[in-house]
Amino acid sequence: MSAANVASFDIEEHFRIEAAVGLNCPAELRADYATRMEAATRRLLAQLAEAQVLATFFVVGEIARSHPGLVRDIHAAGHEVGSHSWDHRRVHRFTPASFRDDLRASKDALEQVTGAPVFGFRAPTFSVMRETGWAVDALADCGFVYDSSIFPVRHDRYGVPDAPRGPFVAQGAAGEILELPPLTYRVGGVNLPVAGGGYFRLFPLAVMRAGLRQAARAAGPNVGMLYFHPWEFDPGQPRLPLKRLSRWRTYVGVDRTTARLASLLRAFPFTRAIDAVRAIRASGVPLPRFRVA
Repeated sequence: MSAANVASFDIEEHFRIEAAVGLNCPAELRADYATRMEAATRRLLAQLAEAQVLATFFVVGEIARSHPGLVRDIHAAGHEVGSHSWDHRRVHRFTPASFRDDLRASKDALEQVTGAPVFGFRAPTFSVMRETGWAVDALADCGFVYDSSIFPVRHDRYGVPDAPRGPFVAQGAAGEILELPPLTYRVGGVNLPVAGGGYFRLFPLAVMRAGLRQAARAAGPNVGMLYFHPWEFDPGQPRLPLKRLSRWRTYVGVDRTTARLASLLRAFPFTRAIDAVRAIRASGVPLPRFRVA
């Protein structure tokens, strides 16, 4: 294996985003966001089917309870279902013991709905960092095969800037797990985050394309891991009362995401994260090891 690209989708209702933590979101607005989350996710499923692309969906465990039909349909379409925690709280809000409970609850709920094992995890807001490096042991203990939570960038909310940019073995105090970091573009000695989210909506699409091409040229196994959210494909949704910077970060470019995603799906090949993991293992190429905590 030389390189692969993964289109991944973090499935949560819009009121769960980190910028909205602490906001009082009325029950009727939460219900509206839940309805819109399902509708936007189903539009993404249709877009992926048209492009004949299989993707990975990291789903909040509570959604397996509230929208089991949606989760079953994601799986039935051939996509991978991974865990995005139970209720979208950052790892910082847990102890090692309570985090294990959260992992098991989400994994079990998703597996009960799909009837298939859950292999992958992504922490809300990429919150596996130096100070939460103990999460690596918890992920290994709970039977996850791979993680995609360590972003090798500098950011005010997340990031391990000195982590490897390609697949690596993340080491905790006792356990370890295969890590698929989100895509970065190395330019001027800096890792530029280009994997998705606000970067997908704000930067010219050529920047993400350049990051994917750079990953494809890298020595050894590499994965161009992209990430998106269903609310980013719903420009008509009610806007949350966020502070000015958070409001700009959250809503910039939401009117052009569907066309941009279609362009990417036409231009690059994509596979599921678990298939990329299996190809890495089959290649027998040793990966760098990196101690997180």
